[in-house]
Amino acid sequence: MTNRLLTHLRHVDLAVPDYNKQLDFYAGVWGLTKVAEDSGISFLAAEGSPEQYIVRLRKADEKRLDLISYGAASSAGVDTLAEQLLAGEVQLISQPAKLDSPGGGYGFRFFDIDGRTIEVAADVEARKHRRVEEKEAIPVRLSHVVLNSTDINATRAWYEQHLDFRLSDTMSIPHMGELMHFMRISNQHHSMAIARGPHTSLQHLSFEMRGIDEYMRGTGRLLRSGATKIWGPGRHMAGDNTFTYFLDPHGNTVEYTTELEELDEDTWHPHIYDLTKPENADQWGTANPMNEMIAKEMHNDVDRGVFVAPPV
Repeated sequence: MTNRLLTHLRHVDLAVPDYNKQLDFYAGVWGLTKVAEDSGISFLAAEGSPEQYIVRLRKADEKRLDLISYGAASSAGVDTLAEQLLAGEVQLISQPAKLDSPGGGYGFRFFDIDGRTIEVAADVEARKHRRVEEKEAIPVRLSHVVLNSTDINATRAWYEQHLDFRLSDTMSIPHMGELMHFMRISNQHHSMAIARGPHTSLQHLSFEMRGIDEYMRGTGRLLRSGATKIWGPGRHMAGDNTFTYFLDPHGNTVEYTTELEELDEDTWHPHIYDLTKPENADQWGTANPMNEMIAKEMHNDVDRGVFVAPPV
């Protein structure tokens, strides 16, 4: 594609068996706002974001990633992308049409190379949002999503070819090879990353906080709540963002972050960061060391939604 049709990450939709417990977590201690609910589906917004919602929860028999939604610049761009994906033999789940989710809009869904459901939408009505205030330790917006793939280079190539993602940086270990590719659709260092894992799954969701103080206050609130912390607080090298990772009630990894790097795309050249050097994982040196237990938690469960479109 010669023109970048995608603009930003909109929302991530999760299905879980214990719906009430999951909803209590995200609309409670995690700091999102429930804006709509209907028959076992809830829509959760971030107070600082114009997106109608950034997380959708659905009650289901099995835990799965329902879909990842990206914004497009226009409805014409949605149509163009659908045509390009069809020409590239990508399997569409639906044709471009009006959406009936909060805020409406115009969009369609398709499977990525690993079988995840991806949605692209434009012309969604902006939500009335507000400025998150000083010391208010709630998410401002959805920052990025990280996906586990058994072949990160094939997944990277697919997103580059079909959705015009661009590589920002790579993390590797000399004796193991490449472990993670950071991918962007704007000057934000990454809205998605692809991590090497034993199966297709969600690795983590990341939520942007107002600033360092709010990030630390939020981290403290989660710790006091008894939520399971697996890694952090610290500051990554790739993306230069802060991190603290927790588990939600169904074992999905969720992150508080802030200050994700913005790039000059005209001059940026990707780096390869060697993870045997601890400062490349955590510049500050304040986080507990990355180990196999943390990696196993981030591998998550096998995604039962691969090449199975969500019912809604």
